[in-house]
Amino acid sequence: MRIDFRGSPRPTLGVEWEFALVDKKTRDLTNSAADLFAAVGPDLPHQDKLHKELLRNTVEVVTGVCGSVGEAMADLRGTLDVVLPAADALGVDLFGAGTHPFANWSAQQLTEGHRYQELINRTQWWGRQMLIWGVHVHVGVPEQSRVMPIISSLLNQYPHIQALSASSPVWAGTDTGYASNRALMFQQLPTAGLPFQFEKWSEFEAFAHDQLTTGVVDELSEIRWDIRPAAKLGTIENRVADGVSTLHEMSALVALMHCLVVDLDTRLSAGETLPSMPPWHVQENKWRAARYGLDAIIILDSASNERLITDDLDDLLERLEPVARRLDCVEELRSVAEIPRRGASYQRQRAVAAETGGDLVAVVDSVVGELRDSL
Repeated sequence: MRIDFRGSPRPTLGVEWEFALVDKKTRDLTNSAADLFAAVGPDLPHQDKLHKELLRNTVEVVTGVCGSVGEAMADLRGTLDVVLPAADALGVDLFGAGTHPFANWSAQQLTEGHRYQELINRTQWWGRQMLIWGVHVHVGVPEQSRVMPIISSLLNQYPHIQALSASSPVWAGTDTGYASNRALMFQQLPTAGLPFQFEKWSEFEAFAHDQLTTGVVDELSEIRWDIRPAAKLGTIENRVADGVSTLHEMSALVALMHCLVVDLDTRLSAGETLPSMPPWHVQENKWRAARYGLDAIIILDSASNERLITDDLDDLLERLEPVARRLDCVEELRSVAEIPRRGASYQRQRAVAAETGGDLVAVVDSVVGELRDSL
């Protein structure tokens, strides 16, 4: 089958920020997305800035097509300035993390729609378990032929994004021992997880044909890879990151993802063969970052060299600084280094739990408070 990739002449940005909805008193999840949409109503000039998701406990704040990280953050802030007061009036807070620490999956309600019903009919228990939230970042790519090489090479930095954003250490009242339990939960869906490392667009087209022919998917959007092409938008969509609790960390992570794609595209267009690793190394790095977060020792290359992820991050940020200058996001990229110094969300959540004798309501309070403080 033929899939036309509508290339973007500029490295534009689009950001999708998922939030759980929690009750202000109990701090449990609340199935009140429909009420929130109704409450926001005419106060949100662009209705496409707030989206429904699989479950009624979730909303997604979405930017338009942006030219810079600063523009994308202003877009997100503008929407949240409308959504948060409406949520307050309903007795609801927005919770930005990869998982909720104590919610019961069986109490959650499905959003109406054939697509969601079919997902649950097919995936059953695993689909109902998906109490997970993340961040998706689209970056425009000019040519179809560059998409698959960039995705394969971008997997080398998968663990950096995963570890920096990890925010899902606690599941159903239990500390899982993982920095990101979300990463391993999400890959249980049949089309989710790491992408295949195709070299050519035609290989992706053949794969999509097989998936559609055999009924694995009904449409391309049901290919839920952690990093995937968005052909209609002309972007590469990075879906690695866990939910994020502050606008400051969001700007840092978006800057990193923007710079990574633009750097690889620039090098590829200059004739460079982009570095990649065997899929078994990529898979291991995903697990290590999900398990150990910023303490992970990751595999760097096909020669099996290894390094502490934070040491490698320092060098990566320095290498990307010229790209950040071109994209006008130098300060945002530099702020990535503040995440390990301050502690990633999974570390901050564990610290609150330790300080309060394991009070998971206090953990939810802290995550909710971080969002409000950042705005």
